[in-house]
Amino acid sequence: MPPTPIRLTRIIARLNVGGPAIQAITLTAELSAYGFQTRLVRGVEDPAEGNMDYLAAQLGVRPTKITALRRDPGPGELQAIGALVRLLRRDRPQIVHTHAAKAGTLGRLATLIAFPDRRRRPLLVHTYHGHSLTGYFTPAVSAVYREIERRLAAPTDVLIAVSSEVRNDLVRLGVADTAKFRVVPLGFDLSAFVEEHDRAERRRRLREQWRITPRNVVVTLVARLVPIKRIDRFLALARRLCERYPEARFVIVGDGELRKALQRSPDALVLGDRLTWAGFHRDMADVYFASDIVALTSDNEGTPVSLIEAQAAAVPVLATDVGGVRSVVADGVSGLLAAPGDSGALVAGATRLLDDTALRERLGNAGRERVTARFTLDRLVADHVALYRELLARRASAARRAR
Repeated sequence: MPPTPIRLTRIIARLNVGGPAIQAITLTAELSAYGFQTRLVRGVEDPAEGNMDYLAAQLGVRPTKITALRRDPGPGELQAIGALVRLLRRDRPQIVHTHAAKAGTLGRLATLIAFPDRRRRPLLVHTYHGHSLTGYFTPAVSAVYREIERRLAAPTDVLIAVSSEVRNDLVRLGVADTAKFRVVPLGFDLSAFVEEHDRAERRRRLREQWRITPRNVVVTLVARLVPIKRIDRFLALARRLCERYPEARFVIVGDGELRKALQRSPDALVLGDRLTWAGFHRDMADVYFASDIVALTSDNEGTPVSLIEAQAAAVPVLATDVGGVRSVVADGVSGLLAAPGDSGALVAGATRLLDDTALRERLGNAGRERVTARFTLDRLVADHVALYRELLARRASAARRAR
């Protein structure tokens, strides 16, 4: 540990349910043991997004909230930048690390404004947990956002991508050259998902809440109910499967802006009581214990946390082959993948899993072995500590040469 703490400001737009919030909170908590004094700055979530405040409380993290920092663009962004500039000038951090698109834009702009002299500027690090540069907006809007990312990449010391697939996509889109990026996979405390104590009882209890019997086979999707997650694709898959598998039941865990529209969709109405809308669930280990297959049908992903957690719980997974999914799932080894536009391949994959209990067990066991070796919290922390120390040493060396 250094003789005096290294001041680090970590900025994220919102602590909504998902991997970026988990990573921001856990890194804030864990890095203190390595000599980092971190202020976690967060914005405000939309009501339907849920939040990870309970995790911050469990880990003793007290985020600084900027109420003007929100997901959607608006006049409050100037207020958010102003608040960030004042905070940064007061704290004078040695490192500013931003997470995801909104915080990456406003946080880096605020740093450049607060410290116009590059020699006095904190080291700038930004993490892409995925990206919204394709598939979210119109071509014209996407082009504007790509240009913003290109301009902000130049003064950023290091860009982190959570998978090589995400990095390659950003390089292809012209955000920055490969040399500017570091790939740092996600890492979590997976002990709750590996724990087998009382698993059968916890499975039974949650299934009873869902009104699902022991003889039912449960296919679960865990996701925010937003367009990019393509919940409609999961509902279409479930409708096709229910005709062949009368004992199959389907569960959607999560919430979001599309919930009401999805619940009114023809596929959801046909599924009726064979489909459970579970909303947010705090104890995700119980969700996976109660499931037999976990599916993800997105059009794009960074590193899908639900697939990591499901595999840690030894549950086989079925997913569309998009973004960083292949960094998590080995097709045919720990799960089955299908091209996003190939509904037939999704049905075929689900059919294989529903028909073959031994296959489900084999894939589940292989998935647990794979993710618990690759996506550990200890590795995530070590990767960040090494990167920060490297950047600080490089800056100190440059300062000595400039004397």
